[in-house]
Amino acid sequence: MEQWNNLKELINQGNTDQAIEQLDQLLGEGSNTGGKDTLYYLRGNAYRKKGDWQQALNNYQSAIDLNPESPAIQARAMLMDILNFFHKDMYNQ
Repeated sequence: MEQWNNLKELINQGNTDQAIEQLDQLLGEGSNTGGKDTLYYLRGNAYRKKGDWQQALNNYQSAIDLNPESPAIQARAMLMDILNFFHKDMYNQ
């Protein structure tokens, strides 16, 4: 979908707030039920790039709930590994 590519590009360029705003609008419309998991996945990517780990995990989980085969599974696992590493590292200081 053209719109998804535009959103991916915004996220890649670091325009995360603009991407999140557009994703919020698309998710709020409710008419786009097909592919909603992709919208949550993209929003998770935007929050991850922004450094908002909790929102990223929440959005990845929403994508997984809608589509158990979503690429959000790998993204969420990767983020959990990163967070677990950071937390373990904090204890060793």
